[in-house]
Amino acid sequence: QVQLVESGGGLVQAGGSLRLSCAASGRTFSRYAMGWFRQAPGKEREFVAAISWSSLTTYYADSAKGRFTISRDNAKNTVYLQMNSLKAEDTAVYYCATPGTTTPGQRLGVPDEYTYWGQGTQVTVSS
Repeated sequence: QVQLVESGGGLVQAGGSLRLSCAASGRTFSRYAMGWFRQAPGKEREFVAAISWSSLTTYYADSAKGRFTISRDNAKNTVYLQMNSLKAEDTAVYYCATPGTTTPGQRLGVPDEYTYWGQGTQVTVSS
């Protein structure tokens, strides 16, 4: 079955950087879009960034634009989220996810479009 394993979270000061990784297994990674979401305590899960199977198209939440970069290495079955200029409000559990199909026109900013989710990695930004 499809497995997603995130890593790279931790504690960082405001203004610092972290790079999250998500290793995928269980199917042909390169055929599917990938996304990052986050969930802070008491809040709903929210979209952060997504990337098409080919890396030609990326999508970002307004809160991530200019600070975060999503990328993927299909040879390593891994997707990354480089986070710079971190703020206290970025504190959350970060999840990677992937759709169950390759259907064109997927709404990659919507959690319901995703079938498989990782267990999450905690990011804490101290102010």
